[in-house]
Amino acid sequence: MTTKITLIIDNPTDPAAFEQAYPALEEAAGALPQLRRLEAGKVWPKEDGTPTPAHRTLDLYFDSYDDASAAVAGEEAGAFFGQLGATGATFTGLFSDVEKA
Repeated sequence: MTTKITLIIDNPTDPAAFEQAYPALEEAAGALPQLRRLEAGKVWPKEDGTPTPAHRTLDLYFDSYDDASAAVAGEEAGAFFGQLGATGATFTGLFSDVEKA
């Protein structure tokens, strides 16, 4: 069954700098071994101007939990998470069993 890793990226202190670094982050995520699909999203701003609950989401799809676990333990993951950390962004990561696509 497909496993999805969802990264919920919190609002950065410097959104413009984060967005400038983001294409390289997406490219690094795309290099994870056994990655089948990458889906990226930017959270819509709220109409009343209050902060959004997060800035971006990144969904990484793998054929199995084992593939996903191996992907985040490898050298490519070190490069990706190192780049993400260098932006100063904080995030929450979730592993999910995709029940319906």
